[in-house]
Amino acid sequence: MKKLRVLQQLSEAGVVAVLRADSPEEVAEMARRAIKGGIKAIEITMTVPFALKAIEELSKEYSCDAAKDADNYAIIGVGTVLDPETARAAILAGAEYVVAPALNPDTIRLCNRYAVPVMPGTMTIAEIQSALELGVDVVKLFPGNLYSPSVIPSIKGPLPQANIMPTGGVSLDNLKDWIKAGAVAVGIGSDLTKDAVKTGDFSLIEQKAAAYIAAYREAKGQ
Repeated sequence: MKKLRVLQQLSEAGVVAVLRADSPEEVAEMARRAIKGGIKAIEITMTVPFALKAIEELSKEYSCDAAKDADNYAIIGVGTVLDPETARAAILAGAEYVVAPALNPDTIRLCNRYAVPVMPGTMTIAEIQSALELGVDVVKLFPGNLYSPSVIPSIKGPLPQANIMPTGGVSLDNLKDWIKAGAVAVGIGSDLTKDAVKTGDFSLIEQKAAAYIAAYREAKGQ
């Protein structure tokens, strides 16, 4: 049941903040700002030094059980997972979903074993089909900037059951196009944080997050 709940929350969130930073403290602050701006799905990448520390801290702070009110929850996941060992460590630290840059069958099997949603990176119909055969519920289309949103209906022609989340290259300008094309959600990376990193003003992340959520809701007609 927990896996289904997380998948439903990811679908409802619509926007996943993919966060990279130079320290666990910095990435945790980025996450808090994104959540305050309205993004309810956070992906802490394993390229962050001591990323598991940030995942544990944020999971304790924002899980449905820990949140003080319904508006304060967020689902905390882990990204840039290259192998099952890393996936298991992140799950033990509190990650509720796992995202990978590529299709690694052993990582998918590990996540299935513990009933944790896993979203592997895919680029081809063959990779998406393999992911589905391994029991993946959502595939990450990565890098998304190599495609246009029109690729989603093309994929869904032969694979209508595939739930696709483009990541990389998604912006405020094209988010609506991705959602209208059938993306189940979108991953937002450096565009969310680059201005804040450049200026040191992390309130800019909150503002950009709010803009992304507004764009998503408009695209969904909410």
